[in-house]
Amino acid sequence: MSNPDALLVDIAEMVESELSNQMPLTVVVPGAVITGRLAPESLWHERVAEVLTASDHLKPFAALFANPAGHGTGDAGDGAPHPARPTHLHLHVARILQGSYGLPHTGGMYRIAIADISSWTVGDLSYTDQ
Repeated sequence: MSNPDALLVDIAEMVESELSNQMPLTVVVPGAVITGRLAPESLWHERVAEVLTASDHLKPFAALFANPAGHGTGDAGDGAPHPARPTHLHLHVARILQGSYGLPHTGGMYRIAIADISSWTVGDLSYTDQ
């Protein structure tokens, strides 16, 4: 999506401002449908850092997520810092939907550029064996 959906940006901004992680969302990006719950960027970074810290091989990367650079505030021209408009969604308990399966089964953590989302819906899609 060359021009990000303003409503989706507003939803992401609300999640960031209220530090909520309960908003279920399903998005369509090139090659995938991803469903999960929106999380504030800071919470998403914290969770990724925890997972990396628990791995002997990936532990060195945890610092990149524990102390992310280049996000948070911007300058609106009035001299006072203002939160930047979100450019990415941060999903946790998220799954890529493939046929009748969601991968990973337990859910993962995904960072998705809002500009890459072609369509979306509120809600967490799931499959049942019936």
